[in-house]
Amino acid sequence: MFDIDGTLIQSYEFDEKCFMDAVHEVTGIAIKNDWETYPHVTDRGVLQTFIERQVPQYSLEELENRVKPVFIQNIEQTIKESPAIEVKGAKRFLLHVLNNNDYIVSVATGGWGETARLKLQSAGFDTDNLIIASSNDHHARIEIMAIAQAKADPSKGLPITYFGDAMWDVKACKTLGVNLVIVGERVQHHQRISDYSSLETVLGLLS
Repeated sequence: MFDIDGTLIQSYEFDEKCFMDAVHEVTGIAIKNDWETYPHVTDRGVLQTFIERQVPQYSLEELENRVKPVFIQNIEQTIKESPAIEVKGAKRFLLHVLNNNDYIVSVATGGWGETARLKLQSAGFDTDNLIIASSNDHHARIEIMAIAQAKADPSKGLPITYFGDAMWDVKACKTLGVNLVIVGERVQHHQRISDYSSLETVLGLLS
């Protein structure tokens, strides 16, 4: 099970900017990006907390319906000017596990599904056969992960290894009792890789 931004593609920074710009364009208010203080660091969850803390005049449905299309436009414009880039080796590794009958692959992202697919496709990933759960499905990361699991493995009997890059991934995996591999340098964890360049090393971390 994979996160996307910072895990499969190098998109964390531009995704954050596109999101914050969209919120500001719609509301005229700068959203605070101290994400570690947000209960749910997902697109929908962040909007929910933003309403509670800064813009109580909005309902979640209203704000999401207004922010999401602007955010999608921002992402489309950004990747048109500069296509998204994979984390080194991510496409090869994802293709390897997708084509191996020993694994079932899913994506659980805190982003909205529309932008998730746009970014993956921009970086050269084939999304046609990817099982994706996103902020479209729920505001809470652990619920998004549970939905991805249910889509991929309805029996929920298989062990999960989650690839993520942020502290909220650590918290979610600890809550769910999921084997976690951190990608990149943002978070310290006993299982951490810089990228997917060593296929043998990454496969060795799967539960």
